[in-house]
Amino acid sequence: MARKAVSAAPSYATAPRPTRAGPARHLWIHVVLIIAVLVIASPLLFALIKATQASDVVIGPSLLPGTHFLENLASVWNGAHLGRYMTNSLIVTVCVTVGKTILSLLAALAFVYFRFPLKSLAFALVLFTLMLPTELLIVALFDLMSGTLKWADSYAAIIVPFLASATGTFLFRQHFLNIPASLADAARIDGCGPMTFLSRVLIPMSWNTIGAMAVIQFVSAWDQYLWPLVIMQSDDKQVVQVGLRRLIDAGGQTDWGAVMAGAMITLIPPLLIFTLLQEQFSKGFALGQDK
Repeated sequence: MARKAVSAAPSYATAPRPTRAGPARHLWIHVVLIIAVLVIASPLLFALIKATQASDVVIGPSLLPGTHFLENLASVWNGAHLGRYMTNSLIVTVCVTVGKTILSLLAALAFVYFRFPLKSLAFALVLFTLMLPTELLIVALFDLMSGTLKWADSYAAIIVPFLASATGTFLFRQHFLNIPASLADAARIDGCGPMTFLSRVLIPMSWNTIGAMAVIQFVSAWDQYLWPLVIMQSDDKQVVQVGLRRLIDAGGQTDWGAVMAGAMITLIPPLLIFTLLQEQFSKGFALGQDK
């Protein structure tokens, strides 16, 4: 009986333990990642090091950090009026970002919740504008701004042409399509108009997409160079990218330490916006998920 009981007892096979990666493998992974980060960040690190060097050292091959960053920054901030250029860029960028976001929300609301003739064709034409870079339209745009509208050398000339955004319209349209249609039906039954539905229902559900849109448009507007260079004549209204370019002397007497210090400072606003909205930026592109 004892033997029978023993033989009847279930036998449990010992599962093989998962093999652990050795320390050498983890070390190589970290080494590869560190090298990749250094390669990607090398232009920024180079500019940062050069921004700390004196004018007689910056043109040499030395890659050792110096102690002249504050001097270079004071030179470009006071002597080259970098603060004024950054203020101009901040005004233009905020206006463009807010305007693009509002117009994109309204356009997406029309394309998703309204019925009108040739709606699909109109949306296709909006997407077609993505294939037309600003450089292709710059001559016609200059003639319109300076001749017809008389907006040359004004903030309106570098703000109004960039308020429409095919990217923003597409982004918000895709997001609105993922929102259940029953919400629109319920709002319509409750007597909500389109603007009430947008402000009380759609916008509270779209903060991640709005954050992603804000990051894209802020960086794009902050980096404007060609169009402000063409349309703006007054130095006191110029943007920061053109201001940095004017620090480079074609004769070879450029103070590259000051130029690099100025470039480092101009990176702060877009970097700050991206840091504050990085979570919304990441979630805003998850168009297939419920938000």
